Amino acid sequence: QVFTFNRVEIRVQPSVKVKNGAPMSIICHADISKNTDFQLKYNFTIFKDGKLVFMTVSDKEDARYEIPVARSSNTGEYKCTVKAEGKSGFSNSTYVWVAGMTKPILTADKKEVVEGEVVKLRCELPEEVPPLVFFFRKIKTNSAPKENHVLEQNQNFSEMEYYVEEGDNILQFDCFGKRLVKSGWESSQHSNKTLVTVKEPFIKPTLITRPSSNITEGDQIEFECSTVAAKMRDFEIILLKNRTILNSVRDKKFLKYSTVATQEDSGEYECKVEQGPVSKTTRLNVFVSELFPEPSLSASMTKLDESKDLTLSCNINSFRRANFSIVRKSSSGDILLKNSRVLKMEVNVNDTGSYTCKAEVKGIVKESKPVRINVYAPVSKPTLSIVSGSPEVVLGKPLQLICHSVMGTPPITFTFYKGNEVKKNVTNDTYAMFLDEDIGLNDDGGYKCDARNNHSSGVKTSNILNVTVIVPIRDASLGSVPYGEVEVGSDTAFLCSVKEGSWPIDFKFFKKTDHEVLLHEVRAYSDRTIWHKKTMKRKDTGTYYCMASNRASVDVRSHPITISVILAAWQKGVIAAFVLTAIAGAGAVVVWWFLCKKKKAKGPSMEMSGSALAPNLTSEKLTGQPSDGNYYSGSGYIEDNENHMKSTDESKGPDLESAEVDYTEVEVSTLDPHR
Repeated sequence: QVFTFNRVEIRVQPSVKVKNGAPMSIICHADISKNTDFQLKYNFTIFKDGKLVFMTVSDKEDARYEIPVARSSNTGEYKCTVKAEGKSGFSNSTYVWVAGMTKPILTADKKEVVEGEVVKLRCELPEEVPPLVFFFRKIKTNSAPKENHVLEQNQNFSEMEYYVEEGDNILQFDCFGKRLVKSGWESSQHSNKTLVTVKEPFIKPTLITRPSSNITEGDQIEFECSTVAAKMRDFEIILLKNRTILNSVRDKKFLKYSTVATQEDSGEYECKVEQGPVSKTTRLNVFVSELFPEPSLSASMTKLDESKDLTLSCNINSFRRANFSIVRKSSSGDILLKNSRVLKMEVNVNDTGSYTCKAEVKGIVKESKPVRINVYAPVSKPTLSIVSGSPEVVLGKPLQLICHSVMGTPPITFTFYKGNEVKKNVTNDTYAMFLDEDIGLNDDGGYKCDARNNHSSGVKTSNILNVTVIVPIRDASLGSVPYGEVEVGSDTAFLCSVKEGSWPIDFKFFKKTDHEVLLHEVRAYSDRTIWHKKTMKRKDTGTYYCMASNRASVDVRSHPITISVILAAWQKGVIAAFVLTAIAGAGAVVVWWFLCKKKKAKGPSMEMSGSALAPNLTSEKLTGQPSDGNYYSGSGYIEDNENHMKSTDESKGPDLESAEVDYTEVEVSTLDPHR
């Protein structure tokens, strides 16, 4: 018995789009080929969106999953699997859409409410599967519905609370739902409409004025606010103007408020009635006519010198029957100067300030705009000084000046001059600062400053301030005479100089050892100085340098030089003569011994030979050059005593033991004055 699955397919009746509430069948069909006619048992399994929804065993090649009433929850991807005798077949997936949703059901927890209360609504979509979106609508007569929505992920109903506002007389509510399908969003029908009746706890308040019109400044005006309420408990009436509470009462049906009308009383008034969360408001505009215009204050001068005369006058256009007063404003309150329309006074600096005038008619007081009066005292002669206190400044460094006037009414304008050039203008109370940021070599000229204010006396000028520019030390150098090598016992002159720098200059000479040793210091009114060190010794050999400084407080160090103290020429000659004398004495002894020995051996013939030898020796002494001996020159001698003695000792070696004697000419030169 051989069989094979050709294909497995899934079909939907009546179609893949079914109307909500209609019957629907999902059919799984297996197409099989057999070698003979024999019976097979088929296991059919149907899945929706990956979840098992139907399973059956049949000997037929078809299986039906019947859905008598299709709902939107039946929408989804369907596929089936068929198994037989260890073999399996799988269908492709088919999307089935059950169009339409069930009609939602809306309920309210109250049918009758009072303004300020809350209505709780519940909207349900039976037989629908979440996630679902619920839309609630509040419908008022002659206005567009207000809509709110809620997403429910895990349930097929939703709840919402509505606050009943002022003016909500008769309310209607409904709802509908939406769900997401493959083609987009699908909406349900609207639910039944639920009617809610609203009661008022009190009526909207009434606001009136007495008189109701033609109100003029100085008139008595009265406000009255009233309402009718079902309950007088927790009841409040409030009268406001520009958000300012004028009066209020509690647990009463009316409120009264009266005042003398002024132009400032024109505007919008509110009467607000509150009970619990409910609030109702009535507004009323009030206009108050002007009784007389605002007065104006004029001054003969607004800026004047002290001890001058000032006249203040108060006026009202086309109106003279008023009580006038002139006052000066201060932080502690108004200061009455005179109950009159005109004020004359001789001023001093303390009279600087703001002045106004007041006019009174029928108890209505009006005040003019303030007039500012400035009284000036003349500035005193300014003083210009250096902030650091020193009249000296280092080249390239900043210089800060201060200009100060002890007397004078601010603001004072200060002007700084460098020579005849204006450098800066500063307006301040009593002083001003000026910074000359980069002092040059030629900036030792005069500085001055001017001071002036609004006094008629004009400008005052300070004395001229001169500064001294200090040039810092630059490029110190050290030299010596003689240079490099100095003979023992001689004098040495050290010269320390600078390329530039202001006098006086402090020069210091140092010898460099394990620690710095100060040898000499001097203050010079020059760019160089010479230090004579007498009688140089061998221990003075070493490295020397100098350091220069001035009032710029910068130490400049020279490059070091090295001095070697050597033996003098006459000392070298004495040593050389002593050594050569010893060598000559030894040679004479050897010659005498040699002659005596020959004389004994040869007799008279040796005497003839000896006579002939003398001229030859003399000739050799005059014409011969140094051979094995050393040639010493005072000017070229650079060895110390130790090396010289060593050379002398070595010359006493094999040459002294030789059988023949060589004569060496010794020449001692005089001291070279240039060395």
